[in-house]
Amino acid sequence: MTFQNLLGTASAVAVLAVTVTVTPAAADWRQGFGSFNIGILGGENEADRLRRFDCMKTLVSEVLGVPVELFPAADYAGVMQGLLAGQLHMAGLGPAAYAGIYLQDPEAVEPVLTRAQLDGTLGYYAVMYVRADSDIQSFEDMRGRTLAYADPNSASGYLFPRGQLRLQGIIDDEYFGRTGFAGGHEQAVIAVLNGQYDAGVTWTSLQGDYAQGYSRGNLRRMVDNGLLNMNDIRIIWTSDIIPNGPTVFRKDLPEEARALMLDFLLSMPAKHPECYKLTAGGEDGGYVQIDHAFYETTVALRRQEIAASR
Repeated sequence: MTFQNLLGTASAVAVLAVTVTVTPAAADWRQGFGSFNIGILGGENEADRLRRFDCMKTLVSEVLGVPVELFPAADYAGVMQGLLAGQLHMAGLGPAAYAGIYLQDPEAVEPVLTRAQLDGTLGYYAVMYVRADSDIQSFEDMRGRTLAYADPNSASGYLFPRGQLRLQGIIDDEYFGRTGFAGGHEQAVIAVLNGQYDAGVTWTSLQGDYAQGYSRGNLRRMVDNGLLNMNDIRIIWTSDIIPNGPTVFRKDLPEEARALMLDFLLSMPAKHPECYKLTAGGEDGGYVQIDHAFYETTVALRRQEIAASR
């Protein structure tokens, strides 16, 4: 069985593309609310993350009428714990990070939106890459070599590639000479370029121009930030499709704040296209609404991963 069988086609998932209309009401929730806190996943250096999200900070403050703070955690776990503790109100997550939160507390957050790719599909891919001058030409050449995972809470940077390979009978502790966590997607690419690992895994849309790092993903962000030339790497393996990660809200977010934010995010590509592109980290097809059902396969895989590690 492949992940394609488990997931089906992401574009076939039913989604609601409904704009919410909010009736002006007494804003009692703002009294004593403090700041609206947005978590930003690790995997990219902090300065670039804050730069990309600065426009959203200003816009959301205008929409909600409260201060907005950005929290660029050092790793995925930082955002996950911030959401679980109620210190963050919203974040964009990878599917594995959402599954990790759900398995700890299913009442903590709700997935409300995901991003469509340029062709309308709701999935992306993990890819394994090596240096362009490496003697590794295919996945079969990775036997006995070293592999950098991105983060233990990353779907494309750990959970899905490791799980898919296990379904094919490849146990990483037996197949590879050594595996390790580089501390994030960007850090893993740099570690491979610096010769610390033979290969790494990261996420990409696999759509658009290869030279630009495709339309969206970690490779695209690194190219845009001047940290990567795609001629310096070679992709040797591609996963089955992975469901795009969700934007989540805390379930205890006041109802008016939730409705205002949902309306803002759905209208963002049309009303604030430059800011949307910055926060998306590339080009995509905009937000669509989803719910927990979209991530049930990911939750099952995460549950299996936890059970296997005990």
